Amino acid sequence: MLANLSTQLFEHKSVTTTVTKAKRLRPYAERLITFAKRGDLSSRRRVQAAIASRNRTNKSVVHELFTNIAPAMAEREGGYTRITKIGNRKGDNAPMAVIELVLEPVSPKQAVVKEATKAAETSAPVAEPEVAETEAPAEATEASDDK
Repeated sequence: MLANLSTQLFEHKSVTTTVTKAKRLRPYAERLITFAKRGDLSSRRRVQAAIASRNRTNKSVVHELFTNIAPAMAEREGGYTRITKIGNRKGDNAPMAVIELVLEPVSPKQAVVKEATKAAETSAPVAEPEVAETEAPAEATEASDDK
């Protein structure tokens, strides 16, 4: 079920399904996109195996994922999908949602904040302060004051 939903998601860029299925699909699809961002042969084979390798049409979906979707997600470090609740289905009143790929570029504000935090981490290594040996004699003087 997840393989079919993820195939449809990559092919059509959005899928309308129940909220439960959308929540189950999100980590599965995001993991496949993360593999696709690596771009090596091993990752391509893992994605192909996850999407049911026996079907010829799925090879075109894997190609679409590696050539179009993964480069669009290169700047993004996660959160490749978005779930939007759209109300209940008419027949059985099941809660419905649209799960879609987030293809918009990362906003410049978020990119600047991430670069600043990375620069701060690499430029200033944290040195551990040395512990002074004065604590032990202080305890000894307290013990002598009690006598």
